[in-house]
Amino acid sequence: MFFHNYKYRLKCIIRDKNMMFWTLLFPILLATLFNLSFSNLSSAENFSAVNIAIVKDKEQDNKEFIDVINSVSVGESDDPLFNVKYTSEVKAKDLLDNNKIDGYLYLDKDIDIVVKDSGINQTIIKSFVDEYKQTESTIKRIIKENPMVMQSIGVDNLFKKTDYIKEVAISKTSINESINYFYTLIAMACLYGGFLGLKEISQIQANQSPQGARVSVAPTHKLKVFMSSMAAATTVQLFDIGVLMAYISFVLKVSLSDQIGYILLTCVIGTITGVSFGTCLGVALKKSEGVKIGILVGTSMTMSFLSGMMYDKMKYIINSKMPILSYINPVNLIADSFYSLYYYDTTTKYFINIGLLCILSIVFSGITYLVLRRQKYASL
Repeated sequence: MFFHNYKYRLKCIIRDKNMMFWTLLFPILLATLFNLSFSNLSSAENFSAVNIAIVKDKEQDNKEFIDVINSVSVGESDDPLFNVKYTSEVKAKDLLDNNKIDGYLYLDKDIDIVVKDSGINQTIIKSFVDEYKQTESTIKRIIKENPMVMQSIGVDNLFKKTDYIKEVAISKTSINESINYFYTLIAMACLYGGFLGLKEISQIQANQSPQGARVSVAPTHKLKVFMSSMAAATTVQLFDIGVLMAYISFVLKVSLSDQIGYILLTCVIGTITGVSFGTCLGVALKKSEGVKIGILVGTSMTMSFLSGMMYDKMKYIINSKMPILSYINPVNLIADSFYSLYYYDTTTKYFINIGLLCILSIVFSGITYLVLRRQKYASL
């Protein structure tokens, strides 16, 4: 009887086009939109050398500055800061008016800067010139007050800078700011299994559907019917999640993680949590199916928002202001499980999230079963 009902419910779910759209096609559509929006996010942050011009009329008056600026320019530096052109004042003005350069310099005593607009590149030019002036002034003062320092330290050491801050990566994986959006999308898709759970629970409730009335009078244990229906819903949702993961990984070329076993475990636990959440909502609310679906959509989107799906900083705001919400939000726990696999070398945080998801699934399933077994109808 279990496998007969399982096969029957499997066919019914697959033939429900509306349900298959929301659980399969809608997440794929969102993943495509995310990819179009975030594909150039990292490349947009790459630094390009600032285009500047130096007026040649007084180039010989400040050879020290010429040497310094050449050392950080294209052709001399592996990570150039400037792309320098040496030209006349008339040509420099023309280049600036046509937006071919961001500014030009007069190499007189004060090193004057001429710009047309204010922006990041113009700020870089000014900051560089200001730092040069400060360094030059400091060195001149040292030489004036204590000439012997030049002999003990050396000219080269005066210009040498020591960085006392060392950047250490928390993992071997590079930071990808857009990856969390895909993690929350997959987590939301797992929770969309609640639609299937809600649909299946209505099929075994006599006051919700004609099918439920027939199930209630059938000589079959309600737990067996419930388990077979949940197994069918979980199977279909796992297939939908598998298709979504394959689409993101192989079509959109988004690298999620190389720990396949843990990823599959997260998908299974996340799907079970989503389906059981839908069944719990279905038996707990004494409303029509349409109202229940509306509440399920609202709660799913709210949990997705709190997990950073619409605003990536929201996840960290919740963690710092109301951390309890992070531990009872299934979407956040699923997304955080993927996140910990991607960034961290240890699995401690991962198993904490998986454990909490298992507890939530047991709570949802327990409430569903307790309510179902106590339901009695005066007439059918």
